Amino acid sequence: MESRTQMNQSNQQQQQQRNRLPSSPSPPLSVVSLTGGPNANTTLMGLEHDAVPSSQLGRNNNNGGGHHRSHSITNAATTSLANLLDGFTARVSTAAAAAAATATTTEVVVAAASVITNHLSSPTSGTPPHGLDVDEGDDECDDCEEDEDDPVDNDGHIAAPTPNKSWAENKQVVQEIRKKMCNLSSMVPTNVQFRHLSDGRARCYFLGTPPQSWETTLLFADINLTQSEEQQLLVQRLEGIASDEWSPTMNAGSPTSSGHQPAFLFNSLPRPRLPWSPLLQQPIQSSGGSGGSGSASPYAREYQLLQERKRLSTWGITSYELHKPSGKLVFPCFNDLYQCLDTGYNSGLLFPTQLRTCPQWTALDPQICPQNSDMIAYISDCDLFVTHTLSGHEKRLTYTSTGRHSYVDDALSAGVPSYVMQEEFSRYQGFWWQPHSNDGIYRIVYEEVDESEVSVYTFPSSTAMHGRVDEYRFPRTGSPNAKSKLKLVQFVLNEALQVSEIAIKDLPYSLLAVFSWLEYIVRVGWTPDAKYVWVQGLDRKQQRLDVILIPLDNFCESYSSQVSTPTDSIGDHSWRSLYSRTITPLQVIYTERSDSWINVHDMLHFLDLTETSVTFLWASEETGFRHLYLVTASLLLSQANGQPDPGSVGAQPSFVDLSALQPRILNKVALTSGEWEVLARNLWVDKANKLVYFVGLRDTPLEKHLYVVSLERPEHIRLLTEPGYSYLVEFDDQCKLMLLVYCNIQRLPSCKVMRVNQTCSNGGVNGIQISLVGYLHEGGKPEPQYCPQIFSPQLPSGDIVYAMVFKPHNFELGVKYPTVLNVYGGPEVQTVNNTFKGKHQLRMHMLAAQGYCVICIDSRGSRHRGKRFESHIRGRMGQVELTDQVDALRSLSDQLGYIDMDRVAIHGWSYGGYLSLMGLVQYPKIFKVAIAGAPVTNWEYYDTGYTERYMDMPQNNEAGYSAGSVLEYVNSFPEEDKRLLLIHGLIDENVHFCHTSRLISALNKANKPYEVHLFPEERHSLRNLESNKNYETKLLSFLQNL
Repeated sequence: MESRTQMNQSNQQQQQQRNRLPSSPSPPLSVVSLTGGPNANTTLMGLEHDAVPSSQLGRNNNNGGGHHRSHSITNAATTSLANLLDGFTARVSTAAAAAAATATTTEVVVAAASVITNHLSSPTSGTPPHGLDVDEGDDECDDCEEDEDDPVDNDGHIAAPTPNKSWAENKQVVQEIRKKMCNLSSMVPTNVQFRHLSDGRARCYFLGTPPQSWETTLLFADINLTQSEEQQLLVQRLEGIASDEWSPTMNAGSPTSSGHQPAFLFNSLPRPRLPWSPLLQQPIQSSGGSGGSGSASPYAREYQLLQERKRLSTWGITSYELHKPSGKLVFPCFNDLYQCLDTGYNSGLLFPTQLRTCPQWTALDPQICPQNSDMIAYISDCDLFVTHTLSGHEKRLTYTSTGRHSYVDDALSAGVPSYVMQEEFSRYQGFWWQPHSNDGIYRIVYEEVDESEVSVYTFPSSTAMHGRVDEYRFPRTGSPNAKSKLKLVQFVLNEALQVSEIAIKDLPYSLLAVFSWLEYIVRVGWTPDAKYVWVQGLDRKQQRLDVILIPLDNFCESYSSQVSTPTDSIGDHSWRSLYSRTITPLQVIYTERSDSWINVHDMLHFLDLTETSVTFLWASEETGFRHLYLVTASLLLSQANGQPDPGSVGAQPSFVDLSALQPRILNKVALTSGEWEVLARNLWVDKANKLVYFVGLRDTPLEKHLYVVSLERPEHIRLLTEPGYSYLVEFDDQCKLMLLVYCNIQRLPSCKVMRVNQTCSNGGVNGIQISLVGYLHEGGKPEPQYCPQIFSPQLPSGDIVYAMVFKPHNFELGVKYPTVLNVYGGPEVQTVNNTFKGKHQLRMHMLAAQGYCVICIDSRGSRHRGKRFESHIRGRMGQVELTDQVDALRSLSDQLGYIDMDRVAIHGWSYGGYLSLMGLVQYPKIFKVAIAGAPVTNWEYYDTGYTERYMDMPQNNEAGYSAGSVLEYVNSFPEEDKRLLLIHGLIDENVHFCHTSRLISALNKANKPYEVHLFPEERHSLRNLESNKNYETKLLSFLQNL
């Protein structure tokens, strides 16, 4: 495995200073060197490079694959800034050219830079939105980081305590740092989709926040594919759009990790820019009224909860559906659904029109029918509806909800995933249109969920008055989960464009009867030929997963459910036309097993499907790291008739053949391998050239990079992105265009569109050539004090962990500073990587600005380091994480010299709040103060899907649950005042307030001191801006007790 940590030995003087440090038992500490191209200037913090930076793209999701609790504390409404050169590029270019008219080459650069800087700082130049600060030079970070890694004599003096600030003074500090962090925000695209138009253009749609706005909306940029890069640049320069920066040489960048040159030229200047524009007229107003057509509250409860599950920190338009052939767009906003048609030739902004939906309830999850863009399906009041946009006809398709408006009485839903499925498996979709059909019938497979056995809990209502409460179903570990089954609803459109001939079809066998171990249906979809519904089924211990194909002809209509009625949801039925027809049996095509747990992913892609075999791409962690495999499995032929077979299983044995319940693998080829990880989502297949593009961590676990591998020659994997940055990627359907968002810890996010060409007639990864189309946004450099440093301390076990250090802004050599360990420490999260997180690290920057050293450590149990590293916590959460955290902290303290180990606080949210409490009782001499936000205090109070994955069922791990409970250590909390602060939202439906309330009761009984700070109208994430400010002010005030 390639070394991921390197000691920077370029500065001999610094190395000599290290050698003079007193000897320490701690293993050597390495500064992570994130190297770039041959012209890159490597510093102790990372990369200095001419390439423009970038950041995080994604699909509402958050940070690579799946579930991200770490965002709970750091999410705040994302502010975006205008592209720096919009509106005044032409004036700057003209002034710079005039200044350089009679200058030498060197003087040209200096004069142009001076004019630009003066222009940007001029009161009449047009201040960028949100008061953007513009760097005065590109070498600020280099100059200020000369001593970034200089060791300090361990006898250095302690930083003199500053006088405690009043609440008003801390409040002002919060306001000022928030204002500064707004200057570091960027217009980063999310939810990117490409659409090719008939005139040769491509249109790139994405969500973003325009200047002077706090809400996201739909934006677009047009790409002229008929122009070369040079032609496009010439036109843009004439229009004053292009960036007028020139490079005297063409730098091809550094060789990839395979020894080949990267696919495109990063530093080819000047750089063409892609102007982006809003697509919709703003603002979009709610229709008023109640329920789904504009409630008194801006967002209904159902919408708020979906935002929580998706970890979305912004409001406005947060998702949209695009029907690429027609240009139809549908999106939810203000509890309603809106549509518009983008022909690609509109002269102005589009005016969205409101769809006719169920007026009493919020409309969620709109999905456009792939066969007919006028058909929109959506969820309302836990049932499935469809509306025809031309006729205005709306039809309810299912009748699971009784309308009693009580979770106790209304336990059924159609098309709505259960809480655990959304929160712990990141599946937010509960129905799926058939991709195409030839018989004029529209079909939707949907999930029917029965939560009658799931416990109901009440919370103070977020909107109701007079003491009313909200009800939620929540399966605590060891208790029953929701039960799911798959059904199919079909219908036709009559001549009046109305939905008619509705029929509900069910499986004549129970999946649970066939697969007795099945607990969760974690993924569902259709095969490309629309003949099968595929399912990923997971057992309760989450150690077995089967990929199952359900033939379309297995869904049968019962005599009792020709039309959907409330009575057909549960029970036995007599089936129509069950026999005397050809039947294809249910089939398992792949089985995954694990001794620890299976990380559910989205890396399933069907390539070829015949009557006798199926070929698909699959990601597996069978080697200890997630890698891609090309798999071919055989299929059983359809049976001649449906007569019962005594040797079969289930109520209708003809549908189930025992031999089909075991995968019959014909061929399995590893496309990737090694001690590194392929990410759990984003897989693009170029079928024409038989290439697979994916994002992985082969070169370093700190950076996400784009790679390509050939399906025919998988022995060679090619790196397509420049080292020293972390990337998020999106392709068009043909893999001809891609959008890259990229950044590092020293560079703000940048975004550009690239063209992908195949230059070799025989294909292969070496024939790929990538050229720049243009920049949507170019990020600059933050001030040096906002650039953290990454280290790689070694644990006594020999494992390398990564740590991020935010030095105090008032840093001086020889001084030791109070330190805050900002901890998460749990699974599924990586807090340390080579990205600039901006406002997501607001609190770290805020504390560093007040003279604290802030440290984040990814200890064993965090993700992206392989199963052995991650499963270190299995069965013993709360017992092992802090050992790694403290060992790494001590190593950093010994060798950096500026950490004051007598003044260390621990602070975190959610799992980090839990470890903050554990830190105070397990290491009271290390951590003088603990600030725990929304902490788990007893795993028996948390949900099934998460807790049982890592801790097993309570009855199988009683000792682990007991040792992992904070309540068991109440007597170990310190007796001193001002050492423990508890923070929680009263309507937190994720980590319920009972975790904190039961700890408070136990602390009272033990007569222990503590402080509590509550937010009556906040959930697990603090969403209200004023709540965030209040929390941050309290944080600064309480830390003065260090």
